[in-house]
Amino acid sequence: MSAKAVAAMLRSNPVFAAVPPREIEAVAGLVTEESHRPRAYVFMEGDAPRWFYVVKSGHVKIVRHSKSGKDVVLEMLGPGEIFGGVAVIEKRPYPASAQVTEATVVLKIPAEPVIALAERHPSFIREMALMIGRRLRAAHDSVKSLAVDPVEARLAGALLRLAEREGTRRKDGVTLPFQLTRQSLADMTGTTVETTIRVLGRWLRERLIVDESGRLVIGDLAGLRARAEGEAE
Repeated sequence: MSAKAVAAMLRSNPVFAAVPPREIEAVAGLVTEESHRPRAYVFMEGDAPRWFYVVKSGHVKIVRHSKSGKDVVLEMLGPGEIFGGVAVIEKRPYPASAQVTEATVVLKIPAEPVIALAERHPSFIREMALMIGRRLRAAHDSVKSLAVDPVEARLAGALLRLAEREGTRRKDGVTLPFQLTRQSLADMTGTTVETTIRVLGRWLRERLIVDESGRLVIGDLAGLRARAEGEAE
């Protein structure tokens, strides 16, 4: 990816939008492109914050490892989205792990020029704060759902959120943006993979969703919303 293309991708993110073009181009010249195989880790919780990351292609999930050994998915990020930024700005270890869900390419920016950029441009910090706020609200909704919603409602809500963020609309429904494994969906909703398989199997039979070579298509949005709201089948 050329430095010009990297600069254009950075400018498309609100965090970099108010940074002068010349400075963005200088940062773009420092970017390293890194490819990862499915399920590989970009970094681990506790690692030193040496890089600021942008998803170029594919998807990255931000994961916390609980004491019981169970993974909890905090965020699912797609092309153009940034991660690792808070740790870089605060100069603290990454608070969670970043794992790709499919073949993924990320762009790495060294920490030092990002910190310098943030110090020169208050807009950078402001947009980072707004981004964190949005993600915290989404995380709060997910935690609340884990505490009070039944499994079926949590699974339906997770699919609907992915569809709203990155789904591709077509005549017969909405295609989810990547191949979502049952394990990843279980981790996102705080349930077991066995329960996830059972619930999705029922929805497949009811044609709420369709599985096209591992990629889910929501065929009945209204029906899935009803499940997310806890309405009876």
